[in-house]
Amino acid sequence: MEKSTQPEAVSSVLKVFNILSALADQKEIGVSELSQRLMMSKATTYRFLQTMKTLGFVEQEGEADKYALTLKLFELGSKALEHVDLIDLANTEMAKISKIINETVHLGSIDEDSIIYLHKIDSSYHLRMHSRIGRRNPLYSTAIGKVLMSHMDEQEVRNLLADVEFKKHTQHTHENVDQLLKELNLVREQHFGEDNEEQEPGLRCIAVPVYDRFGAPIAAISVSFPTIRFEESRKQEYIALLHTAGRNVSEHLGYHKYPI
Repeated sequence: MEKSTQPEAVSSVLKVFNILSALADQKEIGVSELSQRLMMSKATTYRFLQTMKTLGFVEQEGEADKYALTLKLFELGSKALEHVDLIDLANTEMAKISKIINETVHLGSIDEDSIIYLHKIDSSYHLRMHSRIGRRNPLYSTAIGKVLMSHMDEQEVRNLLADVEFKKHTQHTHENVDQLLKELNLVREQHFGEDNEEQEPGLRCIAVPVYDRFGAPIAAISVSFPTIRFEESRKQEYIALLHTAGRNVSEHLGYHKYPI
């Protein structure tokens, strides 16, 4: 690395990021060990560390020959994430799904004891789900509601729905929280939620979660189909498209451990 043929400025940038990566892998490390790991001279390693220390990215453990990262990188990363727009990110992924299967795609989240639609891309078919951004629907009869509640424990679900009346929108709608909780166990295992004509007759929906950088489910992406156009043989394809979208949005939000 000392004899890199790259321009000096580029070589220096590479050295800085190699040092940062090495420090990120270990809580603290000495100059000698770090220089050996990166195959840089001890003098060069020390010079870079002192500069990074002056800039606040590295701290020295007392007078010891040990260095560690500060939280300044985390601070910078957090500021970058503040400018990430969930709807813009989701729109890109939702458009990909819409282009492939031409059905209505929603982005929704929990608001109090309901789901609320944050964004949508309509199907071009005349027969499609009628909804609007800002509209609310029940948690217990929607795929978005189920997949988001599946990340809660039983008592959280019970508390959330304590004052909710379970209305029988169709013959398939859950009648009480106990019925719903049984299904949430399955949703939790399979990592997607379904509405099989529970909210509206003749309508099916599938939804997957979107996670923030802390791994908390902050929204869900769903696809809605009239039952006459839902192809059971393509169900796994639909789910895979949704999971790809959910994973991509989550990663842009800073979460890299999507479960599927």
